[in-house]
Amino acid sequence: MKAHDGMYIDGEWRPAAGPDTIDVVNPADEQVIGQVPAGTAADVDTAVRAARAALPAWAATPPAERAARLTALRDALEARKDEIAETVTAELGSPLKLSQTVHAGLPIAVAGGYAELAATYAFEEKVGNSTVHHEPIGVVGAITPWNYPLHQIVAKVAPALAAGCTVVLKPAEDTPLVAQLFAEAVHEAGVPAGVFNLVTGLGPVAGQALAEHPGVDLVSFTGSTAVGRQIAAVAGAAIKKVALELGGKSANVILPSADLAKAVNVGVASVMSNSGQTCSAWTRMLVHRDQYDEAVELATAAAAKYGERIGPVVNAKQQERVRGYIAKGVAEGARLVAGGPESPREQGYFVAPTVFADVTPQMTIAQEEIFGPVLSVLRYEDEEDALRIANGTVYGLAGAVWAGDEAEAVAFARRMDTGQVDINGGRFNPLAPFGGYKQSGVGRELGSHGLAEYLQTKSLQF
Repeated sequence: MKAHDGMYIDGEWRPAAGPDTIDVVNPADEQVIGQVPAGTAADVDTAVRAARAALPAWAATPPAERAARLTALRDALEARKDEIAETVTAELGSPLKLSQTVHAGLPIAVAGGYAELAATYAFEEKVGNSTVHHEPIGVVGAITPWNYPLHQIVAKVAPALAAGCTVVLKPAEDTPLVAQLFAEAVHEAGVPAGVFNLVTGLGPVAGQALAEHPGVDLVSFTGSTAVGRQIAAVAGAAIKKVALELGGKSANVILPSADLAKAVNVGVASVMSNSGQTCSAWTRMLVHRDQYDEAVELATAAAAKYGERIGPVVNAKQQERVRGYIAKGVAEGARLVAGGPESPREQGYFVAPTVFADVTPQMTIAQEEIFGPVLSVLRYEDEEDALRIANGTVYGLAGAVWAGDEAEAVAFARRMDTGQVDINGGRFNPLAPFGGYKQSGVGRELGSHGLAEYLQTKSLQF
């Protein structure tokens, strides 16, 4: 893997302010595959100043021209899709097929979607005797996670650029190489200098400096709820807008009329995909008591198929975290029917695909986000009990409902306290708003709702 030894700031690669570097480790074999600079507050300040200087001209750029730059960015990413997939596989550990279809394919589609939206969005509208202008909010500090490294970058940067904002990106320290590829694509697309800037570094250093910087008008963060609280507190002190996409503990509710086998198999796939490192994964499977034993058997068999198919988790710390949750599940009385806390391989940060039965709603594994390939199967007595369990966590990011009748599923989904619900296996829609209720976050990403996060509103009365 190649790696730049500087930061992408004001349209060029510049040396970092300090000498420290971050090793990039392949989680499948624990080998160092590259190094990137460990950015400091000084690097962040330089990047923010570049973004502020570039803001007036980019904000005044006609939407059609911004759309053209986003189209060129999509094309530049498309030309790099094989390199993107190989890079994500190397630094995240995801199987190459998943990297090709999701980690490379999805962000290319999202970039293209925002190119179209930038050209058609109603940045001005008439409301009675007023003209309402939707204007860029300013400089955006984007802090992204490692689990979907390029998708999360594009989901923040593309709408910000479409809105006329300028951006400073701080990517996750575990997956910075694909962020550098993205910066190369931005440069090739002809995005003006200073409009997009990249600072690699550690969260408590570069990330905090970006969130605190007085020159940043909006902080968009995806990651843990704990860090989201810290960022919200820092931004709140400056009355600065935040957009937060945080944790999840999503419920997969299987009503008695559903196709049980399909619902269970798709549910297990949701948990095992990306080694369980998906904030919207359906990590709680809720099954009626009369179908519970059959569902557990189906889930156990389905999980067994993933033994050699899933990649590692991202690093040793995450591996220990997930294994610790598995051990806690056993200690609290859940019945382990697949997998377990022992690592399935001698090398790499692998976790066995794990399924727990006899899980009760108050158990730790049914309440806290594990972020690994661990499924909890819970039984419910009736529909009201299922709803109580589904809504009984501090999270509300995603979920699923299965029923023989679509109207029955929709009626249940409308009562779930969560931002997105898949009905009978409905496909992910990158144009639909994505975001959470409760402690799963503030604001929305993707589509027109995602673009609106980067705009502020001014009305002129006549």
